[in-house]
Amino acid sequence: MIPSIPRIVVAPMAGGPSTPELVAGAVDAGAYGFLAAGYITPVALATQIAATRALTTKPFGVNVFVPGEKSSVDLTGYAEKLRSDYGIEPGGPAWTDDEYPAKIDVLAGDPVDTVSFTFGLPSVADVQRLRAVGSKIVITVTSPAEARLAAALRPDALCVQGFEAGAHRGIFTDDGSPSGAPTYGLLTALRLVGAAVDIPLIAAGGLVHGADIAAVLTAGAVAAQLGTAFLRCPEAGTQPLHRQALGENRETAVTRAFSGRPARALVNRFLTGNTDLAPAAYPQVNSMTKPIRAAAAQAGDPEAMSLYAGQAYSQAPQGPVAEVVARLDAQLRAAIRSACSALDPATP
Repeated sequence: MIPSIPRIVVAPMAGGPSTPELVAGAVDAGAYGFLAAGYITPVALATQIAATRALTTKPFGVNVFVPGEKSSVDLTGYAEKLRSDYGIEPGGPAWTDDEYPAKIDVLAGDPVDTVSFTFGLPSVADVQRLRAVGSKIVITVTSPAEARLAAALRPDALCVQGFEAGAHRGIFTDDGSPSGAPTYGLLTALRLVGAAVDIPLIAAGGLVHGADIAAVLTAGAVAAQLGTAFLRCPEAGTQPLHRQALGENRETAVTRAFSGRPARALVNRFLTGNTDLAPAAYPQVNSMTKPIRAAAAQAGDPEAMSLYAGQAYSQAPQGPVAEVVARLDAQLRAAIRSACSALDPATP
């Protein structure tokens, strides 16, 4: 197990849900937490790190999106459909590296306990630079093939993401298929990745209950990373309409309609109307749909918002982050006791 990372990890959730208050509350409650550097400026990242340090003296991490290659897919048709359907001018289909180099500069100059990476592999130079200032390294993978590539960088752990996870899949490359790449459920991914590499594994994807955490720990993970389980905490920056939708009876589905990259979200009108047409072009599509999503939020219309959530969202707990962590821990311990009792009825 990575030193200082407990069994329960609050996942980085880009786009607003991850806040200094959520992360600080989690680590003070005995869990671990990640700030999300995705979609914010380097200055905002530095500000969030400082704000988190003002709330807690305990260690925490930061997650960074690794930029991919610019897609050459023609986006004209999708832009025309968006314009026609919503009467709003789509954003320019700009490719961006999410200011990745500048964010690495921030993390090298103001080190945090752990830096995790999603959407690909950091460079050897970036890993060495972050290690030199004392940060541990975690890389998100979704398959044994990705795990083997990540292992060459000798990370402290891999975050193994199952297909059940809410929001974006952490795939390295997008093959253009509906799911973007071969898909594995979390337990299968843990088994296959664990057989492929000898690195501590953090399990992520569809976990909302302490018994889920017990399951992945007994399957070989050293910790469980949960995101959807914390979306309704008052400390989270989840949009009000998103919070409301999490209390409704919706299915989830994987779509690239909102961003151009496969992501699991609550089914709404935008998802059903655009999933079959959305091109594999991240982050260009994300830039295109941003004005439409923003207008929907302002108008109180959840049907055109990206309502990201994991498959088991309906079973996620509610309450302040400290209470949620305590509840998950109690459930975890009860599940372990129950399993031990089933194996040995004489166990108290």
